[in-house]
Amino acid sequence: MAAATMSSSPITQVSQFPAQTNLQPQLLTRLLLDLRGRRFSVDRETIMNLPESVLLCLFPNGLVLSRQSVALSDGGDNEEDEEVYGVDFDPDCFAYVLSFFRNASDTFYGTAATPGLFQAQQHLLDGSPSDFGPSASQNPLLTKQAIIVLREELEYFAIPPKEGEAGTDENGIANEALLEIKRRCGKNIMEKRNIFTALQRNVHKENNIAEQHLIDMLCMSGFNRDDEWGFRAIEPSRCCISSIALVLLKTGIIHHPAGPNGERPVTIDYNQMATAQKLLLFWRKPARKCWWDGLEVDVTQTGEPAQNVKLWARRVWTLELSLV
Repeated sequence: MAAATMSSSPITQVSQFPAQTNLQPQLLTRLLLDLRGRRFSVDRETIMNLPESVLLCLFPNGLVLSRQSVALSDGGDNEEDEEVYGVDFDPDCFAYVLSFFRNASDTFYGTAATPGLFQAQQHLLDGSPSDFGPSASQNPLLTKQAIIVLREELEYFAIPPKEGEAGTDENGIANEALLEIKRRCGKNIMEKRNIFTALQRNVHKENNIAEQHLIDMLCMSGFNRDDEWGFRAIEPSRCCISSIALVLLKTGIIHHPAGPNGERPVTIDYNQMATAQKLLLFWRKPARKCWWDGLEVDVTQTGEPAQNVKLWARRVWTLELSLV
C-alpha cells in the first residue's frame, strides 16, 4: 500500500535528471533588411561596426541579432524561411555608408591581393610609453581605422506671403499652392550642400567661440571648410532633409611612398595625433546640437512674379567617431 502511494506521488514521479533544453536563441550571421522596398543582405559584424547614431535610425526599437527575435517581429517561426526585417531608412544613404566603411576597412586592413596600411604601421605598437601615453598598444588610433561621422536632420517650415493663394483649409490641410511652395523650399535647401555654411552663420550670429573651435577641429581632423554632404535627400512625404558626411580621421600617422627596396616608411605628426585623440570622446558617444536657422528664400520660377518665402529650419547635428 505504501509502495503504491509512493509511486503515485507527484513528487516521486518527477525525473531527477530534467531534459536538456536549448533556451538560447539562434544568433543570425546575416540580416536581410528591407529598406523601403530595397533589400540588403548584411553580415552581423558589418552591422555592429556601423555608427551608433545610424543604428538608432535603423533599429529604433532595438537591434535584432537572433532568429527568435526576428521571428517574433515578423510573426513567423519557420527556421528555414528567410527572415526579412523592415527598416524605415533611406536605402541610398545605407548603401553610401556601407560602401564607405567597406572601402575604409579594405584600405586599412588590406585585401587578399593588396596589403593594407595596418601592416606597414604595426611596428608603432612597440613604441615607447612616452610616444602615445602609458601604452601604445592601448591607443585605438594605431590599431583601428577611425571614421568621423557627421549627420544632420533638418526640418523646415515655410511661411508663405499673406496675400498669396497658399494656405490651409478648415482642417489644417495644406492646399496645392502651399504644397508647391514647400516642395520649392525643399529643393532650394537641397541645392545648398556645403556642410559648414549654416553652422558658420550661427557662429557669426551668436559669436559662439566653442562652435568655432568645433569647426576648426573637424577641419583639422579630416574635413575641409568647403566640403559638401556625402549624401543628402528629402524624406518622403515630410518637410525633412537628411544628410550625412563620412571622412577618415587624420590620425597624424603618415605613410610615405614606397622606397627603392619596397619599404614603406611611416612617420608620426604628434600634434595631429593629439588633435585626433580629442575626437575619441565621441567614440560610441554621439554628441548632438540643435538650433534654429531663419532664412528668406526665393522660390520664383521662370515667368512668375518674384516670390520670397520666409523659411525656418530646425537643424539637429550628430557627431560621432567610429572605429572599424
